[in-house]
Amino acid sequence: MILRSRELCRDIRGTAVIEFAILTPVFLLMLTGMLAYGIYFGAAHALQQLAADAARTAIAGINVAEGRRLAADYLSRNAATYMLIDPQRLDFDIAVAPDNPDQYRIELRYDAGDLPIWNLYPPLPLPSTQIVHGATIRRGGL
Repeated sequence: MILRSRELCRDIRGTAVIEFAILTPVFLLMLTGMLAYGIYFGAAHALQQLAADAARTAIAGINVAEGRRLAADYLSRNAATYMLIDPQRLDFDIAVAPDNPDQYRIELRYDAGDLPIWNLYPPLPLPSTQIVHGATIRRGGL
C-alpha cells in the first residue's frame, strides 16, 4: 500500500490536464475582458474622431447657428458609418468656447449601454456608460 502511494506521488502523467483545468477559466476571463474593453475603447476612439470631424465641418458656418446646423447634418450623415456608434444614442452640443470667442467647442455624448462590456463579471471595475468627447477648433484667422 505504501509502495502504491509513492508511485502515485511520482506519477506526472495527469499534470497537464490539471493545469489546463485550473488556468483555462482564468485565461478565458482575461480574453473576454480584453475583447469587451477593446470594443469600449474602439467606440470611445470613434467618438473622438467623429467630434474632430464635426468640429472641422462646423467652422464652415458663418455664425454659431449655421455651424451647429452643419455639425448636426454631418453627424446625421456620418455617425452611422462608424461601426461601434449607434446614431440614436448620440447627442451633441456646439458652442463658442467661453474663454475664447474665436473657437468652436463641440462635445459629443454617447450612451454606450448596449456595448458588451456591461455583460462582464459585475465586481470588475467598469467605466461609465456615458462616453463624452469633445473637440475645439479655431474660427478663421490665425
